[in-house]
Amino acid sequence: MLLKSKFKLVTAIGIMLSMLSLLVHLFLANYSAGGITKYNMHMDDVLPFGPRPRPRRLWGPLRKLDHLHPFAKPSKTYAAPTQHNGFIYAKIYGGFEKIQSSICDLVAIARLLNATLVIPEIQATTRAKGISPKFKSFSYLYDEDHFIDALSNDVAIVRGLPKDLREARKKIKFPTVSPRNSATPEFYMTEVLPRLVKSKVIGIIVNGGNCLKSILPGNLEEFQKLRCRVAFHALRLRPQIQALGSQIVGRLRASGRPYLAYHPGLLRDTLAFHGCAELFQDIHTELIQSRRNQMIKRGTVKEQLTVDSVSRKMAGLCPLMPEEVGLLLQALGYPPTTIIFLAGSEIFGGQRMLIPLRAMFANLVDRTSLCSQKELSDLVGPEDPLTSDLPHPPPPKSEKELIEEWKRAGPRPRPLPPPPARPFYAHEKEGWYGWIADAFFPGFHNDGSGWPDYSSLIMGHRLYQTPSGITYRPDRKIVAALFEDVSDHQYHPPRNWTIAAREHLNRSAGVEGVVSSATLSRPVSFLAHPLPECSCRTPKSPAVQPVKGSNGRLLFGGEEECPDWMVRSLAMVSTKNSEPQNEDYEDELPEDDSSLDMQHESDRSDGNKSSEQDEEMDPDD
Repeated sequence: MLLKSKFKLVTAIGIMLSMLSLLVHLFLANYSAGGITKYNMHMDDVLPFGPRPRPRRLWGPLRKLDHLHPFAKPSKTYAAPTQHNGFIYAKIYGGFEKIQSSICDLVAIARLLNATLVIPEIQATTRAKGISPKFKSFSYLYDEDHFIDALSNDVAIVRGLPKDLREARKKIKFPTVSPRNSATPEFYMTEVLPRLVKSKVIGIIVNGGNCLKSILPGNLEEFQKLRCRVAFHALRLRPQIQALGSQIVGRLRASGRPYLAYHPGLLRDTLAFHGCAELFQDIHTELIQSRRNQMIKRGTVKEQLTVDSVSRKMAGLCPLMPEEVGLLLQALGYPPTTIIFLAGSEIFGGQRMLIPLRAMFANLVDRTSLCSQKELSDLVGPEDPLTSDLPHPPPPKSEKELIEEWKRAGPRPRPLPPPPARPFYAHEKEGWYGWIADAFFPGFHNDGSGWPDYSSLIMGHRLYQTPSGITYRPDRKIVAALFEDVSDHQYHPPRNWTIAAREHLNRSAGVEGVVSSATLSRPVSFLAHPLPECSCRTPKSPAVQPVKGSNGRLLFGGEEECPDWMVRSLAMVSTKNSEPQNEDYEDELPEDDSSLDMQHESDRSDGNKSSEQDEEMDPDD
């Protein structure tokens, strides 16, 4: 029991810190460029920078997406349901991305069934030792009062069942259902609603998120808008997390420079599920294979234990390594002084995986660079020390007692004691944050597992809140082929390779990337691509050709026009926050205008090398 409690504590802290990253996203989406704070980053660790303006190509905004704006209000007048069919209580298992997706689905299900929703129970934060007793499940992460008030016109939400029903629940008198992944609205109307009407209370057990189908029929468009209102407006983090999230944003912006957030996506479960063990070495390969073996026994993985990891990577099924991300950022033209915020709950392989990236970008910062240890620990709240529940060691025995025990033991062989459990390192417990910055680069999104993933959820939040922001959506299959072409000289690629990599990543940040990513992410999670239902476009926006998916549903284009009051408000904000022309580039920089290329040319000049070096690397260039 004690071991389970420790694992629950670790899981709860990881989920809470992941939620803080989403808060940082929300702050950054509405934050001005001049963050003011009394705390500064360790400026000794930040390399100096010159007065060079911030190019639009690297930091946005993107003109082709600048006309989109968040708009999740009901397009038609619809009142709260008057009929009350009963109560729905729910238990949610899984990490942050599954919690966020599940809560949005549960609200939509409660609206569909005309039921009252009891505040969902987040199992990772329930009865976990080490968490302050003033927090309970949902309130450990979210602001309950705001959640109830924000959805008062959509769904009736209560903190708990009435006393008589609560006692009956303890006696297991009410039915429960465990919907399969991506259950349809018809399932709830035909299977769940009759049982709810009969018993007045029903429980829903959610494992892994996606308890409601991502793509709903056209007549349920309002339910998609409801999902957006829940995810992006009603789910507000508790004040303590909001305060620290605001401080993190201010500290990142204190230098007056834009920064890029990078989520590696190097998770042990992800690597094991996709068979990427051979990309690592020694003990890390064994740990991944051990987890994959567990998944095979549970039926999560239906393949062999050993697979060809190289072929998996070439197929785009493995995360990009931090070294590869650094080379891609260099190809894009990001200078070596760029501030990169490292986000995520775990980096499998530890800090040594970041050594190549840190060598290319010295201003790589994380939570420890921006927060004190006390600020991080205060998020858990005041709690009783864990040692009070631990068993005390037995008193030492005398030599005579030890000899007597030895004699009583007899000649039978004595088994070796079990090996000590592997400790949880700090980088595994205190994963973190940072999202949505001036630019965002995911190490692993659209993983193909059929479940919501963290990077895709954050990219969907960016697409809703700040669609014109720079969000890269690399096709890992194309990127793997690019690196295969320069496997022998990755740090000195030919000019045509740099241009090809740059063109692909620039396309991935624009409309083409939005559409191609939507074909993979939208069937899994609506929140990963909340267009066109949750956006509107300004009346004077350029004409956009609507793009439909294989099922005939719109993926991009076809958004309704923003209401007049919103257009006037946007015009006032645009006038107030307009920047001088010399602060930005109107057009993209020429292909040869990058610090990387200048640095390469300087290196060649210093070594008395001519431009023939490129020809030696690639005779066809």
